[in-house]
Amino acid sequence: MEKKGVEELIAKYNEGLADPAEINELERLIEEGRVPLTALGNLSQLDDKVMAAPDAQPSMEVDNRFYAMLKEEQRKASKGSLSFQWPQWNLLAPRLAFATVLLIAGFATGYLWNRPQEKSDVVSLTKEVTDLKEMVMLSLLEKESATDRLKAVSLTSEMSQASKKVTEALIKTLNEDGNVNVRLAALDALRPYVRESNVREAIIRSIASQSSPMVQVALAELMVELQEKKSVKELRKLLEEEATPKDVKQRIEESIQVLI
Repeated sequence: MEKKGVEELIAKYNEGLADPAEINELERLIEEGRVPLTALGNLSQLDDKVMAAPDAQPSMEVDNRFYAMLKEEQRKASKGSLSFQWPQWNLLAPRLAFATVLLIAGFATGYLWNRPQEKSDVVSLTKEVTDLKEMVMLSLLEKESATDRLKAVSLTSEMSQASKKVTEALIKTLNEDGNVNVRLAALDALRPYVRESNVREAIIRSIASQSSPMVQVALAELMVELQEKKSVKELRKLLEEEATPKDVKQRIEESIQVLI
């Protein structure tokens, strides 16, 4: 790639306009030493417009479980004090179904808050909606489409407190997902929970297993932000790896110097 093309690629990334193929190309250029990390913006920031990949056909097992759980939520709702009609979920795609659930739940919550005697129903309904969000998030993480997995990770921002099951799913995504953007998004989603010892330790263990320069640097920056000295040992493992780009090693070394 010519110098002008490289500069245009960097500009697109910093503006949040790079597509998956361009991000992969940028990673390759970083590994070859042709693009310095200093030319990139804050690696911990993830643009919502990335990943315009086509949706893959969902597995029947995931969708069957999804609809079974939605049917159970419908059955529970029918026993409550509200008398609205739930939509035919089996005719809707998962994302449309989830949007409809949130819309109905929003109206229901506002309705119940205006009736003090039924505030206990609000608590119950809120829990059901939270459980539904969690279920959708875990289901979308199993999709082949990186776009769906990004949406799954973004759902955690709508949860007041993620469960252990959710944080474990995010950690697994950080360690195993084949898409750089999804891994970066998972790391960002874990930030509110880094005070939890199990989450913090899992992130530290994740450092040495990362092969993406962007994820490596994002993790090093997070360790500096947290002043996590326990991460030094794992960061040094990256310095010992021949595959780690020289520019990345320099950034990691700078992070280690701050921590020790």
